[in-house]
Amino acid sequence: MQKYIDQFQKYWEQFSDSFKGDADQTQALYAILFAAYIEQQRHYHTVQHIVECLKLFHQIKEQLDDPIAVELAIWFHDAVYDPKASDNEAQSADLMQNLCSTLFNQVQIKKVADWIMATKKHQPSSDLDLNYLLDIDLAILGSDRKRFEEYEQQIQQEYSWVEPDLYNIKRSEVLQYFYAMQPIYQTEYFQNILEKRAKNNLETTLLKFSNVEIKH
Repeated sequence: MQKYIDQFQKYWEQFSDSFKGDADQTQALYAILFAAYIEQQRHYHTVQHIVECLKLFHQIKEQLDDPIAVELAIWFHDAVYDPKASDNEAQSADLMQNLCSTLFNQVQIKKVADWIMATKKHQPSSDLDLNYLLDIDLAILGSDRKRFEEYEQQIQQEYSWVEPDLYNIKRSEVLQYFYAMQPIYQTEYFQNILEKRAKNNLETTLLKFSNVEIKH
C-alpha cells in the first residue's frame, strides 16, 4: 500500500502544479482527500483505485478537451464512500463544490459535479471527456485476472456486513449490468485495450454465482 500512497502524493503534486493553486489551500485539500481514501471501511475505493485511475488518465489526457476538469473529477469521485449509503456520488460532488469553488471557475465546478454524479450509473454520453472519465472508472473490469480477483475480494470486504447469499445475488446483478452493456467502454481507446478482457472477467465471475443466467 505504501507505493500507492507515494504515487497518490506525487500525482497530487503534479495536479496542483497544473492549476497553480495556493500552496496552503492545495495542501489542505490533499490532507482531506488522503484522509478520505484511507478510511477504515474502504478496501477497493482507496488510494490504490485513485492511483490506478490517474495512471490511465495520464495515458489519454492529450485527447481531452478539459484535462484539469477530468482529473479533478477523478480525485473527488469517491471522496465520500459509505458502503451502506446510496448517495455517495452526490455527497462527493457536494464536497468537491464546497472545497474547490475558489480554485476553479464555476463552469468547471458545475461540470465536474455533474460528471461525478454520472459515475453512479455509467451511462454513455455525448461528452467525450465524460466518456473517458467513465471508462477510466470502469477500467478495473478489464484488468488482468489477478487484479480483477483482488478487486472482487476488496468489494466483498466492503460489503462484509451483508449476508453472504444476499451479497451474491446483489453482486451478480451489478456484474450482469456491466456485462450487458454494449459496449462496456465508450471510447475507442479503452474498447481496444480493455473490452475483450472485461467481458471475459465478468463472464468468468458470473459463472461462479449459483443460479445466474448470463444475459448476452
